[in-house]
Amino acid sequence: MRKTTLIAFLSLTVLVSLLTGCGGTKTPPVSERIAKVWTANKIEWDNVTVYTKGATSNPQPGYSNYRLDLSAPPTVSNTEFEGSKFTGQYSVPTETSLVLSNLTPPPTGDNGTIEFTINSISDSELVITRTKTSQKTGNKIVKYTLSNP
Repeated sequence: MRKTTLIAFLSLTVLVSLLTGCGGTKTPPVSERIAKVWTANKIEWDNVTVYTKGATSNPQPGYSNYRLDLSAPPTVSNTEFEGSKFTGQYSVPTETSLVLSNLTPPPTGDNGTIEFTINSISDSELVITRTKTSQKTGNKIVKYTLSNP
């Protein structure tokens, strides 16, 4: 009886150790997953789609050249839909916030800083929304669905 109890106890201990030891892979933080080059897949101004990658007709076709390069933290390079380019730094102060700062030249009306809410992120898609309106879009809130590659 003691031998059976001992074997059962050891078996249970080994099983519990295996199950707790195999925690699986942890998802890296957003600050690591965001460090890529992102291009426009779908862009919305005040919830109206103005660009969809691959569409035959887009109200704002310039987004085909949009590029948000976060691949060399903390440096950011941003090419806007109308062709303007900005460089500066970026940070991810929280898992749902992206801040571009010290942008040169300073974007019109933004004093060198643009803030975004991170709506979602995966290995191949980043969805962000500007927290303030953009003068370039006629003072609309812009939602970016970006892809990598």
